[in-house]
Amino acid sequence: MKAYIFPGQGAQFTGMGKELYENSPLAKELFEKANDILGFRITDIMFEGSAEELKETKVTQPAVFLHSVILAKVLEVKPEMVAGHSLGEFSALVVNGALSFEDGLKLVSQRALAMQKACEIKPSTMAAVLNLEDKIVEDICASIDGIVVAANYNCPGQLVISGEYKAVELACEKMKEAGAKRALILPVGGGFHSPMMEPASSALAAAIEATTFSNPTCPVYQNITASAVSNPAEIKSNLISQLTGAVKWTQSVNQMISDGATSFTEVGPGKVLVGLVNKINKEIETISA
Repeated sequence: MKAYIFPGQGAQFTGMGKELYENSPLAKELFEKANDILGFRITDIMFEGSAEELKETKVTQPAVFLHSVILAKVLEVKPEMVAGHSLGEFSALVVNGALSFEDGLKLVSQRALAMQKACEIKPSTMAAVLNLEDKIVEDICASIDGIVVAANYNCPGQLVISGEYKAVELACEKMKEAGAKRALILPVGGGFHSPMMEPASSALAAAIEATTFSNPTCPVYQNITASAVSNPAEIKSNLISQLTGAVKWTQSVNQMISDGATSFTEVGPGKVLVGLVNKINKEIETISA
């Protein structure tokens, strides 16, 4: 079975999508439709913008989504199972037919703005922790006075923690003492996938509830459950929970393999996810579209 996977924030680069726009009439049409929906020319920033401009959450999230979804449409991708890392879950849901292109883009844009606002309420951040067992990371987070949680289970030995700035800093010190090879604060806008995103949750929940989700053509392995989901109501609920909950990427990939995935194709900017899949299971075939 062919699994298709879609990257999240951090995969962006200047020039992303430009080749698609120039070489495919369908891609050009969809990019121009996106400019109209968003109310600004995101294509100008994607194709010619600086790294700083691309890093703005309100730009980054729609940009990565557009690159992934439009590439999938040009390639006429026919997945048998899909998953996306964080933001990438929205790309996955357009590709498997649960969401329309227009609704997916609107939700991603609303999610980005809601997360941006949440980041401004209280300083929060994320940190990468290398070469420490999941359980040790979880126990250290639980021992800290303040909000800090395991946020991204990327692959064995690579976790990201998230929460209040001071709590994350303190957790990093304890992780190093416990033997972590590295515990490094990341250059991100805030503490995503943690309770720090609670203020964004109600705005996103209202937008998701007001959006029509269809029965997908294949299951999506959602970040929050790491299991196959096809029921539109469940998909909606899990998407809302994803904002404050952990991205269980390692668990999702392992479950997809257990359920019959024989290859993983990453669709979108970068090759981060195929790298993680290779670390999770060295035997499985990976392709970068």
